[in-house]
Amino acid sequence: MSDRHAPLALITDYAWPDLDIERAILAEAGVGLAAGPGKLIGADAVTELVRRHHPNAIMTNWAVVDAAAIAAAPHLRVVTRLGVGLDNIDVAAVAARGGMVTNVPDYCVEEVSDHAVALLLDWARGVSGFAAQVRAGLWAPQTARLRRVADLTVALLGLGRIGSRTAAKLAPFGCRLLGVNRSGAMPPGVVAMGLDDALAAADVVIVHLPGSEQTRHLLNAATFGRMRRGAMVINVGRGAVIDTAALIAALEDGQVSSAALDVLETEPDPPAALRDDPRVVITPHIAFTSDAALRELRARATADVVRVLHGQAPVYPCL
Repeated sequence: MSDRHAPLALITDYAWPDLDIERAILAEAGVGLAAGPGKLIGADAVTELVRRHHPNAIMTNWAVVDAAAIAAAPHLRVVTRLGVGLDNIDVAAVAARGGMVTNVPDYCVEEVSDHAVALLLDWARGVSGFAAQVRAGLWAPQTARLRRVADLTVALLGLGRIGSRTAAKLAPFGCRLLGVNRSGAMPPGVVAMGLDDALAAADVVIVHLPGSEQTRHLLNAATFGRMRRGAMVINVGRGAVIDTAALIAALEDGQVSSAALDVLETEPDPPAALRDDPRVVITPHIAFTSDAALRELRARATADVVRVLHGQAPVYPCL
């Protein structure tokens, strides 16, 4: 613990308008709060914030908390992800310091699975594309090349909480559902397949995978080449699962007909080749968001910080 009378939590970045929820929970527990800007900042900026404040807890949304930031916090007890994935936290560096890592693994299951289904339906029925044409003054129903959703074969890459929920929401549409899952576990109605077979059979590939060395660029020039020609790709997992350059090339030659991406390797800067392609829908990493989900995330993550700083076990330990 530091030489301050009260412990201090540092929030590096946040994707909501204020910190009222966090501030209220921390204040009631006698924990101070310092905050970075309400936007994504670089790893060096995070380290500078840590050096300035010497927090006992670091809470990060998207900002990278690397080994340098962790080393700059001599009284650090816990690093908390305001989200699910831990790919922006150097977990090993926290462990080496004897600290804890927490997240909130199940707050946005409904939202992300809803978003995946919405992107599939938008592509199949041409909603956003034709709405844009009408807005631009073009009325051309004869150009429609739409799909019957019940006839689609959908490959789900990753069948954890969110992927399984997406499968449950797609099942009533009558889609054929294929699953690629490291554990081999399959929810009802999903046929287990290896990656290559699933890609070859699918009209739509939905990525629900976390970011890791094992999943980085899993979809690359070789795997795009194994897909059914004209397949559609949805990514609501992590941006780095898809090799961006390979996706652009696959779109250019028609191997992939369309892509819907909530996450990107290069966010918040989409490559022009994707941003300007009418076959590509990009949303700004918002699949996790709803008023209810954000309230839940913020309250549960902050409550776990309080537990650790008060010497209690967190509800959502990752380390």
